[in-house]
Amino acid sequence: MTYLHWEEKTITDFSDKSVTKMYGEGYVFTRLGKGVMHQTRSVRIDLARFELSSENRRILKKSDGLKIELATIPYLGYEWSIGKLAKDFYEKKFGAGIMSAAKIKEILTEADKSNFNALVLYPFEGLIPGYCVSYLNKDIIHYSYPFYDLETSPKDMGLGMMTLAIQYAKDSGIKYIYLGCLQRPTDTYKLQFAGLEWFDGKKWQTDIEEVKKVLASAKMSE
Repeated sequence: MTYLHWEEKTITDFSDKSVTKMYGEGYVFTRLGKGVMHQTRSVRIDLARFELSSENRRILKKSDGLKIELATIPYLGYEWSIGKLAKDFYEKKFGAGIMSAAKIKEILTEADKSNFNALVLYPFEGLIPGYCVSYLNKDIIHYSYPFYDLETSPKDMGLGMMTLAIQYAKDSGIKYIYLGCLQRPTDTYKLQFAGLEWFDGKKWQTDIEEVKKVLASAKMSE
C-alpha cells in the first residue's frame, strides 16, 4: 500500500506554531520517523463552518452508545491487545504488512520516535473497541490512524468514530481537524462533512465536485 505525497520534510521545531504552519501547507505527520512529514492531498474541516448534517446524525444514531475520550501519548494504558487490534484491523482492511503491532507500540509508548501525542478512545458497552492515533494542539487535530474491532463493533463504526471526533474537536474550540489524505475512490466518504477543504498541491480548495473527479481519475489509472 503506497501513500500519495509530493514532498517530504523532516522538522526539528515541534512547537504548536511550527507544526500548525506545516499542516497549513499541506503537510501531515507520518509514522516513518520523528519529525518526518509528507505534503499530500490533505483534507481538513474548517470547524467554524461545520454543523452536523442529517446524514451525520443518522450515522451517530447507528453508533448510539459509542463514547469518546482523549488520552495522552505516551499512553500509560498500553497493552499487547491494543497492538494486536491495530495489526488485525489494518491487515483485514488493507492487506498484510501495512501496520505491525510493534509499530503501534512504538507510536503509543516511545515519545522520542513518535510524532503523535494523543490517543482517542471509543468506549462502548463497557469495552474499548476503537482507537485513533492522533496529533493535537490548541488549533488543530490530525485524526490519523483509526482502528477498531471489526468483529464486534456496531455498524458504520469507522464513520461513527470520525464523526464523533469532528464534533468533539468543534466543541473543544479547535480550528481545524485533519482527516488524512484524498488518494483513492474509496476516500469519498470523507467528503460528506460541512466545512471541508482539500489541498491541491498549492492551495486549499472547497470544490468538492472537482476532487471527486480527481479521485475518479485515480480509479481509472489503477
